[in-house]
Amino acid sequence: MDFELKTLTLHQAAGLAADALILLWSDRAGQTSAGPGDPLTLWARGAVADKDIESAVGSCLLAHRLPGVQPRRLALVRTGEGSGASIRKAVTAAMKALAGDAVKRLVLVAGDAEAAAVSAAVQAVAETSYRYVATKSQAKPRVLQKVVVGVADAAAVRQAFDQGVAVAHGVELAREWANRPGNHATPTMLAQAARQLGKLPGMSVEVLGPKEVAKLGMGAFMAVAQGSSEPLRFIVLKYQGAAKSSAPVVLVGKGITFDTGGISLKPAPEMDEMKFDMGGAASVLGTFAALAKLRPALNVVGLIPTCENMPDGRAVKPGDVVTSMSGQTIEVLNTDAEGRLILCDALTYAQRFKPRALIDVATLTGACVIALGGVRAGLFANRDDLAQHLFEAGEAALDPCWRMPLDDEYAEGLKSHFADMGNVAGRQAGAVTAAKFLEKFVGDHAWAHLDIAGVAWKGGASKGATGRPVPLLLRYLLDEADRLALQLRPTPKAVGAKPVRKR
Repeated sequence: MDFELKTLTLHQAAGLAADALILLWSDRAGQTSAGPGDPLTLWARGAVADKDIESAVGSCLLAHRLPGVQPRRLALVRTGEGSGASIRKAVTAAMKALAGDAVKRLVLVAGDAEAAAVSAAVQAVAETSYRYVATKSQAKPRVLQKVVVGVADAAAVRQAFDQGVAVAHGVELAREWANRPGNHATPTMLAQAARQLGKLPGMSVEVLGPKEVAKLGMGAFMAVAQGSSEPLRFIVLKYQGAAKSSAPVVLVGKGITFDTGGISLKPAPEMDEMKFDMGGAASVLGTFAALAKLRPALNVVGLIPTCENMPDGRAVKPGDVVTSMSGQTIEVLNTDAEGRLILCDALTYAQRFKPRALIDVATLTGACVIALGGVRAGLFANRDDLAQHLFEAGEAALDPCWRMPLDDEYAEGLKSHFADMGNVAGRQAGAVTAAKFLEKFVGDHAWAHLDIAGVAWKGGASKGATGRPVPLLLRYLLDEADRLALQLRPTPKAVGAKPVRKR
């Protein structure tokens, strides 16, 4: 789908050839006077004055073939104070109202909307028009091909618009791979998707197979994979936007392409949704796709350990002890706690890059779903500044998270009689004890863990991947590029200072 940003008055927008037009109407919009021959403003103001449309955010009024307006279908939608969250809700409502029409070309008039709101509008259009068709024989693909976003001053919001388009692209890639069934998104297929990203500017990719992973000593990762006939893959993506000497941010995405639970077999109901257990890996792929579009001045490494968790005769058993890449031994008390086993070896591998920050992303625990539901991802971090930066990025990106505790006492339950640690610690505070397990493999590096089990996909009538937390991760990386630029900026010399001469 092609997005275009233009400076447009309402009069100009009315003259564009399109199948439909969405007019965003904020609480302050009616304060301006309509110019002569401006049918859109006159129509909108009249509808508001006559109370044909409610004032609540997302309230929508449709019209057909309004005189003086080229687009056949019109949607007037209220945006309240015009915040990013309000705009997203409003655009989503308008897109759903127009869903029955074959809209190939859309004009979205945002007027004097703020930069963040324009970005939110772009993402909302992309999200609501997405269609999954990869494994359907007669599916209708996305009809919408062209979206013109009209604003009062295109130059003022250009950067936010470009970022919104990049996020939309990354989210869609993440959704697409997470939505695919396990037999259409195997570890080998994920590696092929990564190789395609590796061809983009600034990108490179390396894919390791079972022999290379065994040579590295990734015993925990291999233990999970040994029950499946599908070979594991360890994907190493690199984006270079800064000097080679600049320490990268390392993202680690859990890539269990299907999770049966292994010998600790999951119940049958909704087990099909365990194809979404590679949501962390999908979000890393999506983030790299967005990075390729925006090219920030920052180095980023993406690590994706990917395999299936299956229960055949070779599968790891409860009570088995495996040796991780770090040398620490792990008693596998529950084979359904497999995500932390593949992540721990990837976190150990990540330390070779001497990262400025290390962030893992995983659909890790049902306990996090119970704690936070489907609104916020769980955030764990061993540095206050890193936690704050991720939290702020989530708020700005409308992809929120919430910090959870990491008190040392939570690790008590991981003690084992037969290994350095167990891989589970009982039912209480399950999301926290999982994070405490991962913390044992990050060394002294600044580290954060995002448990996205509650936000990576939806069930029921809206079943499907969300693409989260691509918006959060990209916002954090762009902010981190800005922080790096400030660190590299030369310190200005004091006015009037004289050089000190050596004697």
